[in-house]
Amino acid sequence: MSKLIPFINEEVRIKTAKRCKKHNIILPTFKQLMFPEENVPQEIKKELESVGLWDINPLNLFRISWKNNINNGQYGDANYIEIPREITGIKARVFGLIGKYFPTGAHKVGAAYGCLAPKLVTGIFDPEYHKAVWPSTGNYCRGGAFDCALLDCPSVAILPEEMSKERFDWLKEIGAEVFATPGCESNVKEIYDKCNELKHDPHYMIFNQFEEFGNSLFHYHVTGNALLEVFNQVKNDQSRLSAYISATGSAGTIAAGDLLKKVHPNMKITATEALQCPTLLMNGFGGHRIEGIGDKHVPWVHNVRNTDNIAAIDDDDCMRLLRLFNEKSGKDYFSAKGVSSDIIEKLPLLGISSICNLLAAIKSAKYYEMDENDIILTIFTDSAEMYQSRLIELNEQNGNYSVCNANSDFFGSLIKQGIDYYKELTYYDRKAIHNLKYYTWIEQQGKDLEELNEQWNPLYWSNIFENKLDLIDQQIIAFNELIKNS
Repeated sequence: MSKLIPFINEEVRIKTAKRCKKHNIILPTFKQLMFPEENVPQEIKKELESVGLWDINPLNLFRISWKNNINNGQYGDANYIEIPREITGIKARVFGLIGKYFPTGAHKVGAAYGCLAPKLVTGIFDPEYHKAVWPSTGNYCRGGAFDCALLDCPSVAILPEEMSKERFDWLKEIGAEVFATPGCESNVKEIYDKCNELKHDPHYMIFNQFEEFGNSLFHYHVTGNALLEVFNQVKNDQSRLSAYISATGSAGTIAAGDLLKKVHPNMKITATEALQCPTLLMNGFGGHRIEGIGDKHVPWVHNVRNTDNIAAIDDDDCMRLLRLFNEKSGKDYFSAKGVSSDIIEKLPLLGISSICNLLAAIKSAKYYEMDENDIILTIFTDSAEMYQSRLIELNEQNGNYSVCNANSDFFGSLIKQGIDYYKELTYYDRKAIHNLKYYTWIEQQGKDLEELNEQWNPLYWSNIFENKLDLIDQQIIAFNELIKNS
């Protein structure tokens, strides 16, 4: 079998198919999520017209895609925004995929589906026996809880207690069991400790995004192909795909860069993290406010050998720009600078980690002295909608936002970005980061040392990313047929 499908439990599979039929559940294949317009059946497209994006309706499984047309409920081109030179201050063009237009308002619902679907259709996960546990620093547990609600499966969310209020409120509304672990985004070990505690009860099945290859598989194929589509739409004869920027987090999203590099081998993959916790940059540690990216370890699913650069971003810059992009005085400031009203109204599409990715894109452009022919792709994972309580807190701490604040933040947090805390990785720099996996995954989590060594071989990753998609889709198709005949 494979790492994604280690075995098949036929008895559970048959039972689950009957359960899915009772709830009118059909599962999309990965290819349908990659290219929905071409592959999603017409009758499902028609039904989606009357289903809201966040509705707890099994049809919304077919909206776990970058290509949702929010105007008519159908599909279209990949959703993206270009952040113009008037804002970035660089010649290179920066484009980001928009995560807000996924169900739950964040792209992590896709990573959760990538982890859940292979185990559901093969009977490894039994929704009548197991509780699906979603360890997360924010949006992944929301995505998992949403997927489970659509599938009528019990869900458990684990996330740090210092995450935004909006996340906890939403999880309670959707009916997830919630465990709040000590600390902030960088306290990932505490999440693992809670998982290890729950593992003693066989009813809990852990879907750990930091080690589940379904996470990175989803992003390699679904996110990677959406990014390629954007590049092909915006390029001209002189354009170069020069860089892909992704906060490491669970290392799922950064896997899209592996597909991009396969097609454009000269491009650079830049991994982003918080300056306050520079784990990859300098084996550092600490707490920070860039919600959702996780740190103090190297995820098992991170293909480190394919990472070219590390950019550490000051979380204070992210919080200042959150205000600049969302407060009225910030919008007025951009309007006075000649930024189009259309772009100004779209800036709230960038949440805190999205802003982190934007700043890393600016650093990359300056480091490599990019010009107007260079195109940088990144991910705007979620929107400011997830951080309204943070804006209230910032106003309480710092006072109301003024045009003077906007000017200071524009020059101090955008234009000032330089090549400090930016590292171009040598072969042995990458191997040193790869070797950090040992302490988390071999010593603490009991992974196999031989497999860790295998991960340094590029064939290990191509076998997972490129050779398993058809196998999984075949299992999904067979499971849907089983539902139909139940």
